[in-house]
Amino acid sequence: MDLRKRRLRQANAWQPDKPFVIAALEGQQHSVVAVNKAAAACGIAPSMAVSRARVIQPDVKVEPARASEDARALDRLAIRALRYSPLVAPCPPDGLWIDATGVTHLFGGESAMVNAITRRLRAVGLTARTAMAGNPAAAWAWSRYGRDNPVLAPEAEGQALETLSLHALRLPQATVQALRHIGLKTVGDLKRIPRATIPMRFGADVLLRLDQAFGRAPETITPILPPAAKRRHMSFVEPIATPEDLNRTIALLTDGLCADLEKSQEGALKLDLVFARVDGQSQAIRIATARPSRDARHLGKLLTEKLPIVDPGFGIEAATLTAWRVGALQPVQMETDGRSAAAERDMGELVDRLVNRLGVRNVFRIKPVASDIPERAAVPANPMQVRQQTEWPRNLTRPMRLLSPPEPVTVIALLPDYPPAKFRWRDETHSVCIADGPERIFGEWWNAPREVGEVRDYFRVENDRGERYWLFRTGSELEARWYMHGVFA
Repeated sequence: MDLRKRRLRQANAWQPDKPFVIAALEGQQHSVVAVNKAAAACGIAPSMAVSRARVIQPDVKVEPARASEDARALDRLAIRALRYSPLVAPCPPDGLWIDATGVTHLFGGESAMVNAITRRLRAVGLTARTAMAGNPAAAWAWSRYGRDNPVLAPEAEGQALETLSLHALRLPQATVQALRHIGLKTVGDLKRIPRATIPMRFGADVLLRLDQAFGRAPETITPILPPAAKRRHMSFVEPIATPEDLNRTIALLTDGLCADLEKSQEGALKLDLVFARVDGQSQAIRIATARPSRDARHLGKLLTEKLPIVDPGFGIEAATLTAWRVGALQPVQMETDGRSAAAERDMGELVDRLVNRLGVRNVFRIKPVASDIPERAAVPANPMQVRQQTEWPRNLTRPMRLLSPPEPVTVIALLPDYPPAKFRWRDETHSVCIADGPERIFGEWWNAPREVGEVRDYFRVENDRGERYWLFRTGSELEARWYMHGVFA
């Protein structure tokens, strides 16, 4: 309903406080396809006949569905979802397929990726139920009828699907009613009856949907392509599968794409390489560059390093390389050996290789922040960002890495305001030989009101083995608490 709501608002036809439904002709009757909250509160639900909805609420307003406009809105949403995966396809009338193969690590894991998508949709005013599973049919079923964790673990997927309603198999309403008439209520009930008896009584689509949900039958998804994006496509007379053929394909595609980018004086920032297999499945590789690039050798190397995640199956019949995000890139002066004049100073290729192997979240530059609180004095930043508005204090001795959060330690001190003589940390006792401090740091009450009156006294200490630590004391003299905040190299 949220996508349709925008269209209705533009036409001044939206009524949020009154029962409102959208209807479409299904067979010989008009059926409700979407309802607002006011209509749902009256008991009106999707799939209900419009005549029944009028009996429940005579004042309900009915707006006809416009399939073409709804499809265009869903396509636009699918294009925006390309930020999460190279393989995104609309799932009419109100869903999206997002193939997360090989990209979940970019978001910190499967659960983090699902949460990121949900938050993004809510931020633009769309209500969504999101789920991740091992195949498209299982994800579709769990997103609409699942009750627990949105991410289905592989080992629990089959058992979880068996508990769902028959509607989770995307069967026509008439077929679901026929199955319920013989006592079948859940997917598990359907799975347990003899397979040979199903097609004769209910049609072959029932077995197909059942096999798709449990990953026994493939489901072809045609990914959407961003409009006006530069791309190169290759089709093969005979399917290819060997690493040598795939490497050669990447070289030809990157050469052609970089030639196109050179004509428009642009460089690629994000590239998607999609391999179409003979069985209708797709395998995708996504890379990103720190700065615009049209160096075919460099881009080809980044793509080749990702080839191990590609499963060619019984063969690949086509490949498409798309630069769906580009940036301006002017021609550069070349040296006599063919390299650019700034090649020695350019860190872009190094950052690209590190990101390609370690992940975008694991490659960053430490950026200083104007704060006395040690854990706030630095934040991760773009590795290509060189200019810094805040400079590091020159005479401030701090550990290179801090413990997060600081770990409590047990300390023995001569007097409450003296440095520690001994301390116990991680079940090991340390005798202090040299201590320097205290360095007093006050709480930033202007940022956090709870820090009014908070004081930390930091000490640099060295034990009898020459190991150096950074401890701090907080609280009152009678109830002082000590913490380990860092270890010096």
